[in-house]
Parts: sequence; structure tokens; C-alpha cells
Amino acid sequence: MKIIVDCLGGDNSPAAEVEGAVLALKNNKDLRIVLVGDEEKIREILTRRRVRTPRIEIVHAPEEVTGNDKPIDAVRLKKNSSMIRAIRMLREDESVDAMVSNGATGVLVAAATLRIGRIEGVRRPAFCPMVPNMAGGPVGVCDSGANVDVTPEMLQQFAIMGTHYMETFRGIKNPKVGLLNIGKEEEKGDDLRREAYKLLEKTPGINFCGNMEAREFLNGEFDLVVADGFSGNVLCKCAEGTALEVLKRLKRDINSKKKYQLGGLLMKKMFQEEKEFMNYLNYGGCALLGMEKVIVKGHGSSDRIATKVSIEQACMLLKGGMNEKIRDSIALCDQES
Repeated sequence: MKIIVDCLGGDNSPAAEVEGAVLALKNNKDLRIVLVGDEEKIREILTRRRVRTPRIEIVHAPEEVTGNDKPIDAVRLKKNSSMIRAIRMLREDESVDAMVSNGATGVLVAAATLRIGRIEGVRRPAFCPMVPNMAGGPVGVCDSGANVDVTPEMLQQFAIMGTHYMETFRGIKNPKVGLLNIGKEEEKGDDLRREAYKLLEKTPGINFCGNMEAREFLNGEFDLVVADGFSGNVLCKCAEGTALEVLKRLKRDINSKKKYQLGGLLMKKMFQEEKEFMNYLNYGGCALLGMEKVIVKGHGSSDRIATKVSIEQACMLLKGGMNEKIRDSIALCDQES
């Protein structure tokens, strides 16, 4: 496998990407990495880490895409940026199988859609991040930001793509799928949700379990939540923010009284374990589902461990043949409709 890593655009770039790639290479003997970014800085990090391996290739692209760049302008005008150069290599070099980037989300989606293209039959690509639930496992949310305006057919495809993703990446067989809505009943919600409900009920290969209210998001009842990109993004960030604020409140309350401090000391290990369990950096990046090539978008604040996990995530999706499974399922769904 040959994976491109965009080494600019993240909060900890390029160290996080370069060091993460080195860690991934140690765990995957059949992996080769292409590091795209400022060659001088990349070599400096590799030299400092005393890394010498023929499985690393460096492509010089010193310009950086930022979150302030308009997506279309970045695609057209920043052709020497690390992200756009990496996308071009992903399209033109048949030996390259996947790409990992911690850079600007909007530019990545625009560049991938324009330059890579979608799997045949896929209407729109979608992000599917992982969120830890209270049952001890992850729940995926598809979509979580790539598409604000959707149709019932798009939501149906998000369920198909998300199902294969959860099976391939997380090993969850026949994942339970819920449609984000304002109530459990079939007739609840707007026309979009009601029409999507009918489609999901009869979609082959999907374990559709009905509507899901936001309060049920983390209880472990569902493995995959289907939503439009706006609602899905709000759901994920609300859950993430709530978890962080609860931890802050607990810490403040524990420090408020000596007897609480004693109890906190006895439970210190448990609190550390819970904090690690809720750390989103341990759950990999967001796969951009529906593209012809595997693309994983890491969090902007990813460190070397999180980047390593994103690279290994791309490896798992390649080995599991996720894109081929999505292509076959979309084609089958189109035939039956």
C-alpha cells in the first residue's frame, strides 16, 4: 500500500504528520508513505529522529492551505500547496492508494470532489466521524459536515456507505442504523426525514432500526446515525462539548472540598481512564466516504499518535475493500429502485 500524507495545515504540522507516518510504518511492513510538504522541514524531523527508510518518499510543496482559504480559490490558485499537490498525485499516480490530511476540511472536500471524483452512482460524498458512546463502543455519524442540503436518496446512500465503513473500520457486523429525527415515530419530522425513513426501511443490506432522537445518541442503541451534514455536525460537537464541560465540572467540584479531594484521589485512575476513553484523537479521522480513492481527514489538532491512527485507518479501509463494497451496494440499490 502507498499512502500520501499531507504534512501542512494542521495545528501541529509538520511534526505530527511526519512522526505519525514513522510510527505507522513500524506497525505496517507492507506500507509506503509519501510525505508532501516543506521538504527541508520534513528532512530535518526525519534526521532528528534518525529515520532512514526507502519506504518514505518526499514531495516538496511548501505552500499551505488554511481554513481562511475559499475552497474553489484554493483548488485553482494554490496548486503548489501540499494539499492540492497531494490530491493531484492521488488522481494521477496509479500506485497511490489513499491520502491522509489534517488540513482544511472545506478545501479537502472541494479538491477531492473536483479532482478525484465519486464512486459510480454516489450522489454526494459524506464524512463519518466516530464518537464514543456510553456502552463502551463507537457510534458513527454520516454525514457530519460535507452536505448541508440533502435529499432522501442521499440519506439512503449515507446509510449504505456508513454501514460498510463501520463494518470495515470498526468490525461491527450488521451495524444498527438510526435516522436522526425529532421523535421515534415513523411519521415524525419533516418531509425529508419521512421520505428517507421509507427508503431506509426497504434498503437491502441495511439494519435500519428507525428514528433516533438526539438524547439517545450515546446510549449504545445505535451503531450508525444518518443525518444531513448540518444536523450531524451539530450533534457531534454538542456531544463533544457536553463531555468536556462535564469533566470540567467534576474537576471543579472535586477540588471544592477536602473530602471530595480524598475521594477524587482514590478514583484518580478511573477518571484518567474515562478521559482517555472520551478522547476523540483515539478514534481515527473522518473518512470521506464515496470517493474513488480512500481519503481520511484527521482532526486539525491531531498529534503524532492521532495521525498514526488515521494512517492505519486508511490501511484498514484499503485491505477491507470498502470502496468496492460501496460500489456494489449502490449499484444493487439503484437496480432495485
